[in-house]
Amino acid sequence: MVEIALSLAIIGFGLVAIIGVLPLGLNVQRENREEAIIQQDATIFLNAIRSGARALDDLTNAVFAITNFWTYYEITPTGTNAGPSDEDGYDWFGSVTTSRPVPQNAMRLTNGFRIVGLLSTPKYQFTTAPPGFFSNYVVAYVRAMSGLAAEKFPQDNPDVRMDAFKYRMIAENVELPVPPNLDPAATNPPERQLTHNLREVRLLFRWPLYASGQTGNGRRVFRTLVAGPLTNEPPGGVTWFFQQHQFAKAP
Repeated sequence: MVEIALSLAIIGFGLVAIIGVLPLGLNVQRENREEAIIQQDATIFLNAIRSGARALDDLTNAVFAITNFWTYYEITPTGTNAGPSDEDGYDWFGSVTTSRPVPQNAMRLTNGFRIVGLLSTPKYQFTTAPPGFFSNYVVAYVRAMSGLAAEKFPQDNPDVRMDAFKYRMIAENVELPVPPNLDPAATNPPERQLTHNLREVRLLFRWPLYASGQTGNGRRVFRTLVAGPLTNEPPGGVTWFFQQHQFAKAP
């Protein structure tokens, strides 16, 4: 009996160690799977923005909301003054645009044109009358395009869709900083051409996205350089697209 008791004690200690390691292994497997999904989705978004894609309507099954938190800064002879701040909201069911004169609900996320155009919004958008600029902070809320097929369209079970892997993506489109022209005699320096035809697109992913709107500890940034001018289509609207095969000559 003593030998049996000792054997059971040894087995019990071993099982406790195994049970303690098992959750750690499952968490590592889950984190690796989520990071692989993020990397695959980032490739899709970067290629769509870089190419100025207009017909990726399948994005409507993944991107369920986009918010642009903006602040207007007025440029004065004495400096820069912070002006009004607000947010533009877009989802499947409606849209409210406060930074531009766009009719309410006219920008619902019903096609890929609007999604890619909103994600390509420049970080700093300058105005001439009055002189100033908008500082844009574009956040997309996305249900992963990669991963389990059971979670993807045409899945209409609300419980499955609610439990699907989701993340928050922050899109930044900024001009590439260039050094000042070293030749004062140059009338059209190459640095000016570079500024007008080369930009950096950064996508910051935070995951997983919980029902409360908070995110977990997952964080990763993807960057790419995009050659070609950025155009506002339609003019005066809120959607922007890269023209990769065109180059704008700076004045």
